[in-house]
Amino acid sequence: KLDTTVTTEEIEQYYTANKNNFELKDNIIKVIYVKVNKKAPGINKLEKWYKSDQEKDRQQLAEYCHQFAENFYLDDNSWLLFDDLLKEIPIQTYNKELFLQNNRLVEVNDSAFNYYLHIKGFKIRNSLSPLSFEKENIKNIILNKRKLQLITKMKEDIYNDALNNQKIEIYLNDNSKK
Repeated sequence: KLDTTVTTEEIEQYYTANKNNFELKDNIIKVIYVKVNKKAPGINKLEKWYKSDQEKDRQQLAEYCHQFAENFYLDDNSWLLFDDLLKEIPIQTYNKELFLQNNRLVEVNDSAFNYYLHIKGFKIRNSLSPLSFEKENIKNIILNKRKLQLITKMKEDIYNDALNNQKIEIYLNDNSKK
């Protein structure tokens, strides 16, 4: 009996009506990220492709990553937690917000790997979380509210049905006698 379809409009309405509930607790980013062995072939081409927004270069980058990268993330339309990315890349920063504000293209390395990072967008903690980042949470909130309403309605229906058919007895506990 539960309607599990949640429309985009419902999600947007909930988000708009409850923006104060969507404050970011962490920094988030949209990013292109590649981790490649220092001895991998064609690194100079990789260094060109990861910086580019041209479709041809993006395709070349994807093909290169599938062949040679140890790890990569090429979906720059989705938000990631910056702290999760920092677990993958040896970046030392004491002020993450300042780092995000001042860096778009980052190249670092360690003894075995080169790391390439193209930061396409970011949101700082304590700012408003973007709708695209909260979409799934909002959908779950809406579904949980529907579940609670359905349960409440079912309890009321069962009670009223039993009351109307005289299939209910109410016992009062009289504690006044000792």
